[in-house]
Amino acid sequence: MLTTAPELVIFDCDGVLVDSERIAVRIQVQVGAELGWPLTAEEVVEQFVGRSNKSIGELVDARLPGRSAAWQQRFETLHRDAVEAELVAVDGIQEALAALTLPTCVASSGSHEKMRHTLGHTGLHSHFEGRIFSASEVAHGKPAPDLFLHAARRMGVEPAACAVVEDSKYGIQAARSAGMRAFGYAGGLTPAHWLEGPDTVVFDDMRKLPMLLLSSGS
Repeated sequence: MLTTAPELVIFDCDGVLVDSERIAVRIQVQVGAELGWPLTAEEVVEQFVGRSNKSIGELVDARLPGRSAAWQQRFETLHRDAVEAELVAVDGIQEALAALTLPTCVASSGSHEKMRHTLGHTGLHSHFEGRIFSASEVAHGKPAPDLFLHAARRMGVEPAACAVVEDSKYGIQAARSAGMRAFGYAGGLTPAHWLEGPDTVVFDDMRKLPMLLLSSGS
């Protein structure tokens, strides 16, 4: 049981800061239908959400050998257009960030280019500028702990003093593997029971996050 008071809050990006998972899931279903891997939205949430582009590419190549590059290119084109038309910040995140007094950073499976686009579009990029880390910087993406440990090292904070805010089961697994306290946001697409487990607080309203963080070290 982690008892150290948090000294750093590590935010995932998609589904935690920006409400992009609904867009991404819809587009993955569309691309799968176009390229020959029929998927339901539920299957995309279970298999893809929270994983890095590299991990998703490996899943695609296992099902459609040699097609991962075409899949990724098609996804990125459709995703960029949809972000411009539809993307908003996660409900309550602006209020949560305004109320937080702890240092923060972002550690996401997405690329730096993607995060510049999504965080910039929602007005959140300046809040985290210089403290944004991508799975492209480490050997293994979530559910491996590499990315969160990398972020903690760069921020100069011990893993046990880090709190991770995630919305995917793979992200929560990565936080636990890193020896960090996990806060599972269940206000999006991931069922709450997928996030439950040791050293994990599950919640569904971002406005509650600052108080949950304060009480977690007591």
